Amino acid sequence: MPDLLPGSTQRTPEYAVAPLFVDRWSPRAMSGDAIPHTVLMSLFEAARWAPSSFNHQPWRFLYAPRATTHWPTFLDLLIPYNQAWAQHAAVLIVLLAKTTMDRHDEPAPTHALDAGAAWQNLALQGWLHGLVVHGMRGFDAEKAAQVLAVPDAYRVLMMIAVGTPGDPANLPANLRDRDVPSPRKALTEIAWEGPFREPLR
Repeated sequence: MPDLLPGSTQRTPEYAVAPLFVDRWSPRAMSGDAIPHTVLMSLFEAARWAPSSFNHQPWRFLYAPRATTHWPTFLDLLIPYNQAWAQHAAVLIVLLAKTTMDRHDEPAPTHALDAGAAWQNLALQGWLHGLVVHGMRGFDAEKAAQVLAVPDAYRVLMMIAVGTPGDPANLPANLRDRDVPSPRKALTEIAWEGPFREPLR
């Protein structure tokens, strides 16, 4: 099995952080090999411990392992661009968030933010296992809600491909050069003291 290329080979943080944050990135090349059920569950377990407003925990994960009856349904939700490489994943996941609070059914304004925290936990745990974990917005969310019987109180947010690393040479030609750790904006473009202002460039 190929090893994942650490992001630190092409990225340099401006200040000291745990290596995990710089090393994690989102490859596309996957081998198609299955991953153990216990490993997959550990990704969901990490997501379970994410913080959320009022401990509401609005995130829900629907998933389809490769070679199961659900796999074609999940794969068909992706746009062709993503199908071209995600077809080699071990598991496809749809992330939902409950848009109302459990106890009083009022709107949950932070549902997407909280689910995003759970997604990040899942992605970092996957990286610690040496897995490819790639989030996607290139899919049909309305179709996903319909074919996966998602209740009206839930919003479909994203899809996630998880798998063992593969050879980038096997990716479609238009994706091979893109399968490298991406850069990030400078801190001066995302954080400043006091009121909002246009970032320095």
